[in-house]
Amino acid sequence: MNHLPGSRVSAGGSVRVDDLTVRYGGFTAVEAVTLEVPPGRIVGLVGESGSGKSSLARAVSGLVPHTGRVSGASRVQMVFQDPYASLDPRMRVAESVGEALLHLPRRSRPAEVTRMLELVSLPPETARRYPRELSGGQRQRVAIARALAADPDLLVADEITSALDVSVQGAILNLIRSLRDRTGLPILFISHNLAVVRYVCDEIAVMHRGRIVEHGPTLDLVSSPADPYTRTLLEAVPRLPR
Repeated sequence: MNHLPGSRVSAGGSVRVDDLTVRYGGFTAVEAVTLEVPPGRIVGLVGESGSGKSSLARAVSGLVPHTGRVSGASRVQMVFQDPYASLDPRMRVAESVGEALLHLPRRSRPAEVTRMLELVSLPPETARRYPRELSGGQRQRVAIARALAADPDLLVADEITSALDVSVQGAILNLIRSLRDRTGLPILFISHNLAVVRYVCDEIAVMHRGRIVEHGPTLDLVSSPADPYTRTLLEAVPRLPR
């Protein structure tokens, strides 16, 4: 792993979810899920809309009540689908990213903001710009930089390319793979698109009706799916990228 000089982002240990359940009134969105995200690995969580994957992501991030346990992650940062909605339009990029650096002395923050922008392949001058002055892909990179600035134990990426133009989706996926290699940070990557998950993830967990029905190394799961639901998802993809 090649860490950026001075970067605070670094590999920690595994993040483990044990027997996690999410209920909304009488409806069970996630039921008794156990899942591990090792350091230096991207674990993909895939399933159709309503399968429970976003509820699981929000539970792991501490955004919705749940039972069960999340261990190995005292700091979880989540990157959301819509980068424009997740950034305050009144704040320059330096302020948005800097919000995660309030524990640092004020004089140290500009250099750390520059390092975070470099980590997501944005030039230093981006710090002076407002979200409206950036493209969708650039805004998503800023959202990722802000999440990384908080020095998380786990990064949760929830459908982070689905609101972007097809022309920039690949660049964001390559960025996620690069972050894995450069930082060793455990990443939970959520998507309904099995082709995208296959491209970016080391392992895949398939969710159906609130449960994990299959989990394994990406190549094994795609080439030899064991669960009928996984086979259905694969059949729905016209052509997976090689």
